[in-house]
Amino acid sequence: MRCLSRRDFLSTSLAAGAVALLPSAATAAETPVEPIIDIHQHTNYRERTNAQLAAHQRAMGVTQTILLPAGSSVKRPSTGDGIHNTLGGVGAGGNETALTMARQYPKEFFFGANEVTDLPEARAEIAKYLDLGGIIIGEQKFGLELDSPASQELYALAADYQVPILMHLQHGTYNLGFEKLPRMLEKFPKTIFIGHAQTWWANIDKNHTNQKDLYPKGKVTPGGLTDRYLADYPNMFADMSAGSGLNALTRDEEHARGFLDRHQEKILYGSDCDDRVGSGPACQGAQTIAAIRKLAPNKEAERKILYENSKKLFKLT
Repeated sequence: MRCLSRRDFLSTSLAAGAVALLPSAATAAETPVEPIIDIHQHTNYRERTNAQLAAHQRAMGVTQTILLPAGSSVKRPSTGDGIHNTLGGVGAGGNETALTMARQYPKEFFFGANEVTDLPEARAEIAKYLDLGGIIIGEQKFGLELDSPASQELYALAADYQVPILMHLQHGTYNLGFEKLPRMLEKFPKTIFIGHAQTWWANIDKNHTNQKDLYPKGKVTPGGLTDRYLADYPNMFADMSAGSGLNALTRDEEHARGFLDRHQEKILYGSDCDDRVGSGPACQGAQTIAAIRKLAPNKEAERKILYENSKKLFKLT
């Protein structure tokens, strides 16, 4: 066996020390190469804990997340006599849970403010949490006409606080009357509206006529209502989250490439998934990130959708 000289020994020791100071492969893999902002997650989602949610977001590569709370659990027509409490019965937590988690993880999580739209105290309850630092109203997911007086009061509140309002648009169930949206966009030009969910994404297709079909498949003809709203109104943005958003990307990849190109300044990444994994086929949010990376027309557009648009809109640092 060759004996090491003092010089060889020192060189070997220094090299080993340098390697020890480098991050391990596991650590490097856990550190996102590029930041991602997720504008659509929930506390207590199907009983997922805060720690599980934080781990899920990190596994997806998300660096900052906006939590969207549910409104109060009440029995009234706008909540389907209570059936639609906790954001459609998924167990999503309310304002206080979102605030608590954002304070628990101040660099990673931000919170929104929400309430059942037509409760008399809705405006005051939402304003309370906006005053505490909330950066969005929503997710608004209640059974009212999209242009109802109560809804319009919240659109005005969003303008007053200069925060967006996120709408779950689902034919026959939530925020009814999709065709009325342009009137609201015109009436409240200082309000930023973010469209989300089945009816929003089904209507990328100009030939979508059966509004009861919430997850249409097959080829898409450009020029649907959603396409037009994004093109015609500077205060209209899109939330790419949930199965409906992923379906819009994957049902016709050729169309999706053009859609992401046309609206690259208006599309925001969101996950809205309830799994504990944060990767692979079990995680719809991770699949959406992969689809955006695959279908975005170029790297610049990809970064806008996954990060820059949300950073600018929500004034995140």
